[in-house]
Amino acid sequence: MPLVRIELSSDSPETLGPAIGDLVYQAMRDTINVPEHDKFQVITRHAPHELVHPASYLGVAYSPGFVLIQITLNQGRTTEMKKAFYRRVADDLHGQLGIRREDVFINLVEVAKENWSFGNGEMQYA
Repeated sequence: MPLVRIELSSDSPETLGPAIGDLVYQAMRDTINVPEHDKFQVITRHAPHELVHPASYLGVAYSPGFVLIQITLNQGRTTEMKKAFYRRVADDLHGQLGIRREDVFINLVEVAKENWSFGNGEMQYA
């Protein structure tokens, strides 16, 4: 169960956030074994001064088109699966939406399965 947060500039087109969400969802399905219909996303647009990042970090230079993607998901994916996922998202966002690969920031937050409730006050995964 991933919960995806997509943070991007309010200067970007309204359709960009949902398009990013669709590509991230498909990449999760194809590379890190996310089940069908498991699509929970929050897309937030920020004024330029609210999406704070350095001009560059670890040799990566960012532009005003910076996109932050944070995904909370169950533990258990291998390092190789995560690498394939990062690469796929950056490639798809670049190839299909014109977002610079350098501007795709991804953070995975892994949690135990008992940390989810999908409704009814129940712990469906435990």
